[in-house]
Amino acid sequence: RTRTRRPAPGPPSQEAQEGRPMSDTHRTPAASRRAFLAGTGMAALSALTLAACGANSRSSSGSSASAVAGGTLTILTSASDVNWDPAKSQSMPMTSLGLVHRRLTTWRLAQGEPVELVPDLATDTGTVSDDGLSWTFTLKGGLTLSDGTPITSDHVRHGVERSFDPSLSGGLTYHKTLLAGAADYRGPYSGARLDSIETPDESTIVFHLARPFGDWPWIVAQSAFSPVPQGDDPSTYAHAPVASGPYLVGDYKQGSSVTLERNPHWSKDTDDVRLALPDAVVFSLGQDESTSAQRLIADAGADRNSFGADRVSAAQLAQVTANADAGQRLATTPEGGPLVFLAINTERVSDPDVRRAIARAVDKDAVVAALGGELGAQAATTYITPGVPGRQEYDLYPRDIAGAEALLAGKSVPGLVLLTDNGAAHRAVAEAVGQSLKEAGLQITIDPVEEDAFTQRATQGDGSTYDLAIGSWNPDYPSANANIQPLFASSEIGGGGVNFARYSNAEVDAAIDRAQADLDAESARAQWAALDRRIAEDAPAVPLAYRRNSFLRGSGVAGFFVESYPAYPSYQVVGVSAS
Repeated sequence: RTRTRRPAPGPPSQEAQEGRPMSDTHRTPAASRRAFLAGTGMAALSALTLAACGANSRSSSGSSASAVAGGTLTILTSASDVNWDPAKSQSMPMTSLGLVHRRLTTWRLAQGEPVELVPDLATDTGTVSDDGLSWTFTLKGGLTLSDGTPITSDHVRHGVERSFDPSLSGGLTYHKTLLAGAADYRGPYSGARLDSIETPDESTIVFHLARPFGDWPWIVAQSAFSPVPQGDDPSTYAHAPVASGPYLVGDYKQGSSVTLERNPHWSKDTDDVRLALPDAVVFSLGQDESTSAQRLIADAGADRNSFGADRVSAAQLAQVTANADAGQRLATTPEGGPLVFLAINTERVSDPDVRRAIARAVDKDAVVAALGGELGAQAATTYITPGVPGRQEYDLYPRDIAGAEALLAGKSVPGLVLLTDNGAAHRAVAEAVGQSLKEAGLQITIDPVEEDAFTQRATQGDGSTYDLAIGSWNPDYPSANANIQPLFASSEIGGGGVNFARYSNAEVDAAIDRAQADLDAESARAQWAALDRRIAEDAPAVPLAYRRNSFLRGSGVAGFFVESYPAYPSYQVVGVSAS
């Protein structure tokens, strides 16, 4: 998670995440992979799992056509495969897997509106006990799997339990650290059940947590909470799952294409989120991103009813916007997007004034330019990303070279190693950051490495090989908890965590615990906003830019838009237009 996700053919990085069980109860899931994806140029990975533009006010594609039922929608993706096993996926609820698998809750996206948590399989978003340790959900009536079997609470329980099996690692793991007594659980295939999940009857499921966690209703929207019938074969389920959503996996051509066909047992009566307009949805795999963009710009033949799962690169944005027709078919986040940041290794750069000097010296305009200009990014000032409820704007460190030099006066600062993966975007950001820090008199050596080497050094090593690091982060769900805790809790140092800054502050850790346990959403949001600013006072990281995401569609695609969060289109509402 040191990368941002993208919708895999449904968001972000479903294939790219580790999602291994974590022993620390405060550890976030899959923490070691997701954050980078936003800026690395790892489009094939990020296109399949998830994870903006103020100057460009378009949040939609600008189409006046309306989507109708019928037709075939094609999704062009650089990913070589789609893993349809909900236990192994980090796909956001509104992208690829959300077409096949329903969850207890899900996300509703509407143009111009913030993402909303709504019931999916459940009748509501959960009822919590007075002590905050138990959450109860009741299933809707009339729910049926694609094999004709009525969906029961035990199907959901089995779906969650199988995600603990070591052979099914790769998905998000929040629930693995939150469910009581789950530390040593290894799944249901040996006959063991997880006592912290109760199914008192066929329509009721109760989760017992190890500690209060106010965001639990968002957690049960993740793919592991999809119903799976017992007797499944975990070795083949990824390509032949039993569906609960409007589509089932039909024709599967390895490395070439996956065709989703209508699930005859899905009913609109129980699902008011998924429009399920196309008769078929085809994922065209292994497509070169540049070639896909050229095809969508040309807008000929079947490509008219296609869209790209990979965001448009900075290099091609100018070409798209220069083409009047294609420019009208470009959907760009209105503001914000994944956070690109400069982590300052607090164990090696231990003087807060040096870190504050670095924060003042960074030229964020140069970073924005490196990411493609105003269509590609906007300067960042907060750790909480735009579109996340409760975010409060502030800017503690406007650029001030003289102020940075004053903070550095009389200090002996050794040369600093700036670690980055060697993806084009992060390399460009590193160059911009390095140059601006040199203007303040700092000695910077940029160390670009392969993605795996970056992951090892920044998330697994002891932090001794770098002073600064370029990272990206898109929260797994729209809560500031998912922005702040992974990047700054001391439990996220090493062991696959993404606290690249190796920031450890007992006061901050305690405040994170309190905010996570607060069951009052407004109260929790206020705490997270205060934490955002409090952490910034210690300057363990510099918010550089919010990466704007742009996606291109053909002229026959309707219902296609992108909002600030999750910064990816919702596959739930896209269809083929009537005109």
